Amino acid sequence: MATIRMAILWMALIFGFAQQAAAAPGTQPEISPFGFDLGGMDRSVSPGADFYRYANGTWERSTPIPSDKPNFGMFTRLDDLNRERLKGILEKARRDGRSKAGAAYAAFLDEAAIERRGLVPVRPWLDRIEAIATPADYARVAAQALREGIAVPFDVSVTQDDRHPDAYVLKLGQAGLGLPDRDYYLGTDETMARMRVAYRDHLSRLLTLAGAATRDASSRSDAILAMEARIAKTSWNRVDSRDASKTYNRTTRAQAAALANGFDIDAFLRAAGARSGDIVVSQPGAVAGIAKVLGSTPLPVLKDSLRIGVLDAYGDVLPEAFARERFDFHEHLLSGAEQPEPRWKRAVAFAVDAVPDEVGKAYVARYFPADHKAAAEALVRNLLAAMDKRIAALDWMTPQTKHRARAKLAAFHPKVGYPEHWQDYSGLDMRDDDAFGNRMRAHAFAFDRDMRKLGRPFDRDEWRVTPMTVDAFANFSAVEIVIPAAILQPPFFDPAADSAINYGAIGASIAHEITHQFDDQGSKYDEHGRLTTWWTPADLNGFEMRTKVLARQYDTYEPLPGQHVNGALTLGENIADLGGLAIAYDAWRLSLGGRAAPTLEGFTGDQRFFLGWAQIWRLKYREADLRQRLLTNPHAPAAQRVWTSRNLDAWYEAFDVRRGQPLYLPPNERVRIW
Repeated sequence: MATIRMAILWMALIFGFAQQAAAAPGTQPEISPFGFDLGGMDRSVSPGADFYRYANGTWERSTPIPSDKPNFGMFTRLDDLNRERLKGILEKARRDGRSKAGAAYAAFLDEAAIERRGLVPVRPWLDRIEAIATPADYARVAAQALREGIAVPFDVSVTQDDRHPDAYVLKLGQAGLGLPDRDYYLGTDETMARMRVAYRDHLSRLLTLAGAATRDASSRSDAILAMEARIAKTSWNRVDSRDASKTYNRTTRAQAAALANGFDIDAFLRAAGARSGDIVVSQPGAVAGIAKVLGSTPLPVLKDSLRIGVLDAYGDVLPEAFARERFDFHEHLLSGAEQPEPRWKRAVAFAVDAVPDEVGKAYVARYFPADHKAAAEALVRNLLAAMDKRIAALDWMTPQTKHRARAKLAAFHPKVGYPEHWQDYSGLDMRDDDAFGNRMRAHAFAFDRDMRKLGRPFDRDEWRVTPMTVDAFANFSAVEIVIPAAILQPPFFDPAADSAINYGAIGASIAHEITHQFDDQGSKYDEHGRLTTWWTPADLNGFEMRTKVLARQYDTYEPLPGQHVNGALTLGENIADLGGLAIAYDAWRLSLGGRAAPTLEGFTGDQRFFLGWAQIWRLKYREADLRQRLLTNPHAPAAQRVWTSRNLDAWYEAFDVRRGQPLYLPPNERVRIW
């Protein structure tokens, strides 16, 4: 307890809780006047009518979505800032001549060289596909495609074993769809029908660009679409696919081979580099169904599907006609972007994807102050202490389950900022005149590195995201939360901002990840990261009753006419938002040490806390992007995430929200889980 008290006192100094109203010159927050943009509010809207519009309405009306984006908000604003910074790092690396990142960046920027080479770089791949003469040939070439970042009908990865978290395991799952979701193939409404026609035309144009006759390309694209529609029918939906219990199906190689009757899955995995060992099959019914589809599909159609996979995956490093076709379908039609991103932005992303740790190391050294890391680590400790108190006070959980929950909390492994050890790329060849080859070699390098993990102990120090990622994460089997450096910037985090804003923003974001370890899926993992039942039956029943109420609450939201939020698909994120906001609020109140928060610019401390939460969800969508997200994304849209506050009593008191207002919930209907 002494350690927790010291952390809280230290946090008070870091965030200046007692000195918020009179910051010294040079320590003013980046967003005036106290870390929240008052000009972005719409005070003509009452908080109880629409808290998102109250906090963000003027920003929403006055902020255009840039023409190269499907959406725009606080996350994308920071991502743009980071890419500007990375551009400076990579320009310097490009001139250095010894940097792999610089070589990757330079090669991608050299559009003239890419145009001159035409289809020469992809020709070996097209010839390899053309030479396929048997199903065994197809399995072998599909494995090579997988290794080099090309989509095939199965997803293969090396992950931490959910039931044996000290080890790695090979995971096999469904894939094979060129459209974003099975519903795009199975949906009967006019929008989905138009999408299928557009997709067929996209396939036809890609085949034509690769040399097929126009009439021939049309019939071949029909056959590819028909094959993918059969795969869609056998594929699991996204709700079942996020269920940790349903997706853990450990099999021997022989059992997997029997399951995938119609396709030589063992030869496929061996060719990919996984020569032995058990497999966890994520969606057994889908894997069996896809194997049957492959076994009954004519070989020329399978070959065309591979051709499309290559041309689509490598479109950005082929002549402009391919890059434009890829943009027109994926970014414009499916997501609504009006024009491609500038080449330099895509070059930055290309270099980061190729050698993420080389770029990340340089980014951290230049843009992540050591005191930000220390402050964030202290904040994590404060939030964990608040969560521990909340678990201890739960009135619906028995002491037995509380003991296990608190033990799990104590076992947390927070990762803040950047990894302690960086990846070594000494075996990877990056050339400043070979963008296509760079992408191919980078994918193969990363894939082979993962395959070599099989049979080794799980590396708990490894990061699976870059420090430049504007997000935070929870990994269930590792019992860890990850807070990359890039999210520790305004509006999420600013040491000079008001503490209530910081807690409502980065505090709730980090507490969101803490709560993920106890959401409808994270709660299935114990303090060792094992997928197992550690709850009493009565407590588990009580937990599930509460989560179902939350799912029904989100089911009622209708962001687009006729298209609702899927409460089951978004349940994990909604639990995390609800718990994260409650934990952060408690932690903020705890940090005050009994003192009253000052009133700033007419806003009380509690009001500023909830405004800090609302501000980070300033986000606008194009309709196509929002439509796709409602079908595929496990997160609710931004406005509905802001509305999470309607479940907290403190929000009602802060803004005098009353019965009869649209967001008002009677006390007995406010969901309380953690």
